[in-house]
Amino acid sequence: MNAWDRRFSAEKYIYGTEPNEFLVYAQKKCQLRSMKVLTVAEGEGRNAVFLARKGNEVEAWDYSAEGLSKVQRLAEQNRVEVKTGLVDLTQAEWKPESADAVINIFGHIDPVGRTDMLEGIKSSVNPGGYFISEVYSKHQLAYKTGGPPDIDYLYSAAEMLEEFSDWKLIHFFTGEVERYEGKLHNGLSHVVQVIAQKK
Repeated sequence: MNAWDRRFSAEKYIYGTEPNEFLVYAQKKCQLRSMKVLTVAEGEGRNAVFLARKGNEVEAWDYSAEGLSKVQRLAEQNRVEVKTGLVDLTQAEWKPESADAVINIFGHIDPVGRTDMLEGIKSSVNPGGYFISEVYSKHQLAYKTGGPPDIDYLYSAAEMLEEFSDWKLIHFFTGEVERYEGKLHNGLSHVVQVIAQKK
């Protein structure tokens, strides 16, 4: 059992069951309906289930079997279907042009793995499709309101801008937001937000 399995083994949903606030905005902005959507580092399913309720065909990846079990439970409670995959994002096999949108909400992995993940995401999105992400920035360490305690696992705005420089940027923001998501995301935070469309 890995650390995420231990974290997600609690009966309660530690990040809550409501979707991330930025994802709610992005779903409406991009009109994500009746699309093939992949959510990565999905955790316990709050974002995947929200997208499925909007009529999308959703696949959720996570490193934790315990988390994915809770994804299925939440999907059943909401009477939607979510396909799940037990995936280590540092070793993922990305299918080229297989998704209309890929979502990364607070998916934090080591820098080498993150580079591979972002390249994989870019390859897997269909032309005209979207990458949607809200993650903690490197400034988040001082806030202590959520996210990994290791700065190497946090994102820089410059990194994200460079990675998606050849995509159409629909929304880009870095700065402070209030986030209250279950037990572990609580209070003023510093994030990087991206909505990018593949040309």
